[in-house]
Amino acid sequence: MSASLVIRGGTVHDGGGGPGRVADVLVEGDRIVAVGPSAGGHDAPVLDATGLVVAPGFVNVLSHAYFTLEKDGRGLSDLYQGVTTQVFGEGLSIGPLTPAIRAELEASFESLEWERLSQFLAHLERKGVVQNVVSFVGAHNLRMIGAGTEDRPMTAAELSQVRGILDEEMADGALGVGSALIYPPGCFAPTDELVALCEVVARHDGMYISHMRSEGDHFLDAVDELIEIGRRAEVRAEIYHLKAAGRDNWPKMARAVERVEAARAAGQVVTADIYPYLAGQTSLGASIPPHFHEGGHEALAARLADLAERARIREGVRTPSERWENIYLASGGADGVMLLPDPKGPAGSYRGLSLGQAARDRGADPVEMLLQLVEAEPGLHAMYFMMDEDVLRTALRNPWVSVGSDAETFAAEPPYTDTPTHPRAYGTFARILGRYVREQKLLTLGEAVRRMTSLPATNLGLRDRGRLAVGAYADIVVFDPETVGDLATYESAHQYARGMRHVVVNGQTAFADGVPTGLLPGRALRRSS
Repeated sequence: MSASLVIRGGTVHDGGGGPGRVADVLVEGDRIVAVGPSAGGHDAPVLDATGLVVAPGFVNVLSHAYFTLEKDGRGLSDLYQGVTTQVFGEGLSIGPLTPAIRAELEASFESLEWERLSQFLAHLERKGVVQNVVSFVGAHNLRMIGAGTEDRPMTAAELSQVRGILDEEMADGALGVGSALIYPPGCFAPTDELVALCEVVARHDGMYISHMRSEGDHFLDAVDELIEIGRRAEVRAEIYHLKAAGRDNWPKMARAVERVEAARAAGQVVTADIYPYLAGQTSLGASIPPHFHEGGHEALAARLADLAERARIREGVRTPSERWENIYLASGGADGVMLLPDPKGPAGSYRGLSLGQAARDRGADPVEMLLQLVEAEPGLHAMYFMMDEDVLRTALRNPWVSVGSDAETFAAEPPYTDTPTHPRAYGTFARILGRYVREQKLLTLGEAVRRMTSLPATNLGLRDRGRLAVGAYADIVVFDPETVGDLATYESAHQYARGMRHVVVNGQTAFADGVPTGLLPGRALRRSS
């Protein structure tokens, strides 16, 4: 049997969840051709895996690396963790474009030479990326095509147009629809509208995946809505970053798990993914009630300039609501919100401080300070400390939960280190293997590998990915189970994970002996029915 690469002497965890076995893995071209006893006599490069684990490449179910990979295809923060496939599309996708979305994205891309999602993914492959790339169609995009930024359901004509565009994107290989229902304009979509979109997805055997309408006070209602959408549309459904936000809501996680289990027992395919950290990250502006965002940022800025409206916005931030997800209150207020401004921007001096600290330094009311920061730097992000370790463990131990970073990719070098980020960008997958497998033994090594490989690949319809088996694509990682782990912290996030030895993508060695090779073998993937 001919081979173009041999991975020799490692303990193979094939993605099935069981115990490992010592074996060699033979690769010919971009496929695995043998997994078994020592195979000598091959005139092919050898990657030594003695004493190490050999596993399928990890699938990042929730990646925001579309901007950063387009600028720097090396994807280093994820490559150092063994990620070989990036999955985009939480709410926003980089196609289909409208004039408004195009304007929104122009600052992030040198040129927007595409209209559709499939064209953007092909652009990444042509430009060169280290990981495979694939995406959901963003529900944000579909709302913008239909009702724009207006707080209303789409009309029948608008919905018909949007369903037609979605049908074309699905035919071109999109994974399904990804929604983010706490942000405008996605939050303006009623359940019936989402069901109508998912009926199109179901025809293509795709998936509905959602940052649900609530992860806090209405967490259980949001789980019920996701299950209802999946049932009515007869489509697979997944919860993005399963968590219960806010101390009062932590006890709800066990009940949410029960509801998912009940749906699964009734025959529905309902799954979830998770990142293993206690803080989330999003814009500081997400602390402002969504109805004040109606009409876009210019409309919000005009409301902030009106003293009476500004007072109503301040009151909205401070007040629990039945209508929207108050992540400011879920974080316990200003001291639970860590600011991540552009270090060269107008709020740069507050980087790493809590909103409460920044307000005290200025002698300002913290909510007024929040509004001033949103005015000064509309794109300012923050970390929101809303979660609990025991609740995270309750979610993670379920066999239907996979893993996603909910982050961009970075290189731990200037100028990328100037960008503030969450440690999950550098540590998500390594933290699962180090903290929750080796240290806490919450998961076995084989089960953790399954959660990061075959489980998401199967859920997403990525044929011949996620398993170490003859005929599968050669996306392969080799790591040291005794040292693998995360080093990134909230205060110092730009630090590569440790313990990864080799990474192979589509049969090409992208990372060898702990060092990137510079090869960019990633491909644009399509969903397989």
